[in-house]
Amino acid sequence: MPGYGAVDGGCRMAGPADTDISGLIARAEEFIRLCCSENAVDRPPADRMAEIRHEIRQSGSYVHTARELAFGARVAWRNSSRCIGRLYWPSLVVRDLRHVRTAEGIHRECVEHLRLAYNGGRIRPVISVFAADGPDGAGPRIHNPQLIRYAGYRGPGGRITGDPATTDLTDRVRALGWPGGPGTRFDVLPLLVHTPTEPPRLFDLPPDAVREVPLRHPDHDWFAELGLRWYALPVISDMVLEIGGIRYGAAPFNGWYMGTEIGARNLVDQQRYDLLPEIADRMALDRSTDRTLWKDRALVELNVAVLWSFQQSGVTITDHHTESERFLRHLRREEKAGRTVPADWSWIVPPVSGGVTPVFHRYYDDHESSPAFLPPPATGRCPVTGHAPATGGVRNGPDPQPPVSVGANTGDSRDRIARP
Repeated sequence: MPGYGAVDGGCRMAGPADTDISGLIARAEEFIRLCCSENAVDRPPADRMAEIRHEIRQSGSYVHTARELAFGARVAWRNSSRCIGRLYWPSLVVRDLRHVRTAEGIHRECVEHLRLAYNGGRIRPVISVFAADGPDGAGPRIHNPQLIRYAGYRGPGGRITGDPATTDLTDRVRALGWPGGPGTRFDVLPLLVHTPTEPPRLFDLPPDAVREVPLRHPDHDWFAELGLRWYALPVISDMVLEIGGIRYGAAPFNGWYMGTEIGARNLVDQQRYDLLPEIADRMALDRSTDRTLWKDRALVELNVAVLWSFQQSGVTITDHHTESERFLRHLRREEKAGRTVPADWSWIVPPVSGGVTPVFHRYYDDHESSPAFLPPPATGRCPVTGHAPATGGVRNGPDPQPPVSVGANTGDSRDRIARP
């Protein structure tokens, strides 16, 4: 599909990869040792490191083998301290697309990613890795935070139609030539793709690649009248995949949704769709005081609607209780393998009924790890879901006692994307 035509300005390519030769060699050695320790090597580690050192000294960078790339991408997910859904990290499908260099080619492969990952509703975790940054500058970038996002149109008096989180991006793509959609609350934005050899270009997503779920409620017929829907597949597209000192700035990836991401954040946050007052009024709840718990009651019914609607549409989704138990299984599995699990309490605890989930009642050891998914500048979002922390990132645990590490013998050992 052709783009809208390239327009200069408005997008500045990010800086180059790690150009410090000794630092890059050290990062590469650390990664190759990790590959060796987990039997993810194609040749003797000493031989491979000799190749890498020579390549870095000659060119200022090095190229991962296909096996190294696949292993690094999966471990980056495993290391994502803000993601509760890591149990299935070994199942991540890695698409090596480093040879695709044009904006049109990147768009084409992103569309294929959406189709492959949707999988008839049985969502599978997929990452598509495009060319890496190099010593001379950045590689390609996808400027959308997710491949599928809804527009946010600014109106008179500060009124916003659609998703307030995307107003800046909506302004940007309209300045680059996008005419806008029908003007609903759920207009899908075009992709904004930038390569080192091309100015920013816009591409529409074909309708068959954008799978959406209309939201209904099993007990309230009026819920369908709200006209709500959400896209089935959360594909994070603006984060950087770092493996052994090499950075891949265009590496869209997905898991599947946990219901609260839609029903307690996207549709509920005051800076997003802010739907709780409307739902509470439909339920005839008393909103005169917070003591009636009208927010809580409306929130639960919205989450019931999200889970039920995805299930009725045959689209993979998980609930926060199930995912909390899976995270404990992930912790136990990793501890058995002799690995520590980085985890940020303020992100792992779900935004609904946190205190009745097992992930609430323990501490975690949060440490920087590599490979990793790195957020774009000035953001702090979950590497798989793209969300801010459920608690605002303020709290560090259920009480002020000193934290214990995940691997400690505490008697409570503990997996949209988004989430596998």
